[in-house]
Amino acid sequence: MGETDVLVVGAGPVGLTAAAELRRRGVACRIVDRLAAAQPYAKAVGIQPRTLELWDAMGLLPRVLDEAVPLKGQLTYLNGEPGPRLDLRLPPDVPYGFAALPQYRTERLLTEHLAGFGAAVERRCELTGLVQEDGRVRASLATPEGDEEVSAQYVIGCDGAHSRVRRSLGIGFEGDAFPSRYMLGDVAVDWDLPEGWAVRSMGTDGDALICVPLPEGRYRLSMLAPAEQPAEADGGVAHGLEDGWRPSLADLQAVVDRLSPRPATIGDLRWSSSFRISHRLADRYADGRVFLAGDAAHIHPPTGGQGMNTGIQDAYNLAWKLALAVRGLAADGLLGTYHTERHPVGEEVVGRTVRHARSGFTGEGLELRREAQLLVNYRGGPLSEPEGELEGELEGALEGAEVPVPGDRAPDCGQLERPLVSHPVRLFDLLRSPHHTLLLYAGPETELRSLQACAEVAGAAAHGLLNTYVVFACGAEPSAGLFLPSLRDAGGAFREAYAATDGEAFVIRPDGYLGARLSVGDPGRLVGHLRRTFAAG
Repeated sequence: MGETDVLVVGAGPVGLTAAAELRRRGVACRIVDRLAAAQPYAKAVGIQPRTLELWDAMGLLPRVLDEAVPLKGQLTYLNGEPGPRLDLRLPPDVPYGFAALPQYRTERLLTEHLAGFGAAVERRCELTGLVQEDGRVRASLATPEGDEEVSAQYVIGCDGAHSRVRRSLGIGFEGDAFPSRYMLGDVAVDWDLPEGWAVRSMGTDGDALICVPLPEGRYRLSMLAPAEQPAEADGGVAHGLEDGWRPSLADLQAVVDRLSPRPATIGDLRWSSSFRISHRLADRYADGRVFLAGDAAHIHPPTGGQGMNTGIQDAYNLAWKLALAVRGLAADGLLGTYHTERHPVGEEVVGRTVRHARSGFTGEGLELRREAQLLVNYRGGPLSEPEGELEGELEGALEGAEVPVPGDRAPDCGQLERPLVSHPVRLFDLLRSPHHTLLLYAGPETELRSLQACAEVAGAAAHGLLNTYVVFACGAEPSAGLFLPSLRDAGGAFREAYAATDGEAFVIRPDGYLGARLSVGDPGRLVGHLRRTFAAG
């Protein structure tokens, strides 16, 4: 029987993210997929700003930016007449915008990224059974070389809506299906509409044509399928690309002729498919040593491009926790926080996308940030400190300010100065490590010896898996006796973004969420916070 630390089942974007993040942390893992080759489909095309932030931390972003195209917004039409325009511009505090990248390119980039850690997808390798026993998981695999048994500490099911991992665990997947069937196509479009804008053109009786821009001047088209083409549900979950009937270029052109707001000719059909939509949520994201992520855990309408992005964040949240568990450094209950944190996110996304599919999306104000997945938070969760209301001096400092509290996404900020670096440094430049980050904000009155003591006890509590930086406020001077990496908040951007107070410590998790903001004068509380994540030494 072969052994590995983690077995990842499914090599879509979610499974590839999980495997890459595990390997980045030195965890032995295998990733298997039943398909003989990656699918050439532009199924998921929208890339959210939050996903680009994660890819920045992973080291994948430069490759993505080379291949993705900006998604500027959406033009709407009703019976050929222009309707409201949805502008996807975000404020300057958000470092990345919305992008479009076909799923086959996303998978290729992630596969190449994974190869950089010495791992590859094992294809034509199908899971046939799972048994949990004696603190391990025994997985049965059907491979081209015959049946194989694998013993793993943990298994992650990233195997889609019809997940065999989920079914083997008997986890409920309640929800419903939309009655309509859709056609999809990846085509070149010849028209005079502006580049970078999606098009949603509605006709009578719910007739709709949706065109999402892709690289190289192509579009992914989505439209209702003819009623005379029935579809069969698979095991009660009718969701995703279907086998069988595939629309022809003529089928797609007929809808374009009927609904396009401008005369348009489509061609160079790379692929087409019929598609069904369900909305379902797994009862739980974990069972013992087995976890679910992505479509195996939640499915919903593609409105707003939430599915793949939510799944990638599932995998990112889980991987760093599993890496600590594999090394024996995780606090009791750390792995339980995966379900606690991510299940409510899946529930919210399912509910929101169903509402938007039925009533539309305006994209105004906070709604746009929510679609960008920048408002996902774990406030009040088991890894957020303090729990409940902010206390005392910190509460007063933050009252009425739009700044992150424990559990929120840690925002980026620029204009930081660092010794030996001649250009401004971004905060996100410090967060590409797979470890936790501790930021100590030092004002003119901060006792520097307390910073050193705080860093030492925190580093010990985190078993050394903690990067510490001192951020000096404008007017504060470093001391020759301070042996910690430091930066200067010369323009006050950090102080403004975080409402930082002198002598305040910020703990940022590996997935870019703020875990705590505490006083450096209370190192015991900081250690107590880290004990929620790390096992006692």
